[in-house]
Amino acid sequence: MPSSALQRARGPDFSREVLVVATVLDSAHFKPRRRKQGRRVQQDPAGKVLGGTVLVVHAGRYPLHNLPEPITLTFKHNKTVGNGTCVFWEESSQEEGTGDWSTHGCDTSDTGSHFVCRCNHLSFFAVLVNPDVSLSKEDAFNLSLITYVGSALSVVFTVISLIIYICLHKQQPERAVGLHMHLTAALLCLHLSFLLCSFWAWRLKDDEADWFCRALGLLLHWSLLATVSWSALEGFHLYLLLVRVFNIYIRRYLLKLSVVGWGLPTLVTLLCGVSGVYGKYKLEFRDANNPTSTLQLCWISSQFPHRQVVTYVTTVAFPSLVVLFNSCMLGLVVFKLWRLRGGGGGWEKSSKGRASRLCKDCVTVLGLSCVLGLPMGLSSATYVSVPGIYTFTTLNSLQGVLVFLWSLALTCKSRTDATASSRDTSSQRIITTSFNS
Repeated sequence: MPSSALQRARGPDFSREVLVVATVLDSAHFKPRRRKQGRRVQQDPAGKVLGGTVLVVHAGRYPLHNLPEPITLTFKHNKTVGNGTCVFWEESSQEEGTGDWSTHGCDTSDTGSHFVCRCNHLSFFAVLVNPDVSLSKEDAFNLSLITYVGSALSVVFTVISLIIYICLHKQQPERAVGLHMHLTAALLCLHLSFLLCSFWAWRLKDDEADWFCRALGLLLHWSLLATVSWSALEGFHLYLLLVRVFNIYIRRYLLKLSVVGWGLPTLVTLLCGVSGVYGKYKLEFRDANNPTSTLQLCWISSQFPHRQVVTYVTTVAFPSLVVLFNSCMLGLVVFKLWRLRGGGGGWEKSSKGRASRLCKDCVTVLGLSCVLGLPMGLSSATYVSVPGIYTFTTLNSLQGVLVFLWSLALTCKSRTDATASSRDTSSQRIITTSFNS
């Protein structure tokens, strides 16, 4: 506490001593007020109080605000939390007994083991944090094993899927099958390059990154962007079929889509390669017994100064937009299924027929989810809990297997398409015809 703050706390009587009181309270005593936004009710704060404790500092008889020199408060943490923000408790004038955590007048800095708060007033202070999900060495090993095994299986099954699509395309050339072929090829490159990157980074020394590792990092980045791009084009194709419906003929349709699906990733990775983005990436995980354990991969180099910007734009923002768009397309499919099932007396059939149709609709929706790349949207679950990390890792590493199941379903549909069209004039016929257009 600076001397200027103590002098102001004395007030007009400069001769008297200043009593400084500092104590700690449980954060459960502080009730955030509820804010109504339309029909929804949102409750603050967004973060969690560090340690569940609030530091109370009071000096003298007069309130201290707008101090010329800030008061410094230090909060120790155990490195298992994310970004921390220094806040103070501000009483609500609208709802008695409640308030909000405010950052006004407080600056935050993190030394790695302490949060340092510099505030220009005295009040009830705390640090709001978002706890990081820490992985033990056992979890890291299990996740690595799931990833490697799942990627190896995906390589095998994507090869089989490509063979199936080639056979289907020879029998009856269709745009949807051509799209699936490109997406499957991108997935094959993604899983194969990931395994190569992991193996090559493992055999290199800690600080070593040769030209081949940088080339593999470029290939992995290109494969990821290509997979996301073709997933977006699958959603675009679905938009043409279900929204525009008429006048959707586009000359050299697949060729123009290929320019986007393969050209955009190539342009981005070439620009990144010229900038020297690629190299060895080290992923550290926290463990009480071995806190410095790392996993290495030929990817975007950890030494690149703007690595976070490149990673956020190409692997977070772009996939998030694609997942959002494709989710809307999937929601449109579900809406049309529901609308078609509910009309024309479709629900008057036997319960066995309804169960069969419901099962087919669920398979259609789940298959589309994999083709549209929606399992990538589970990446947000990795910030919440360890089970979320396991779910995301399992589904995405096995995406090649899921796409194979989808290709198998398309093969069965193509064989029974004529029979199904004559028996069923509802959603199954319409959806099947649309997907094969």
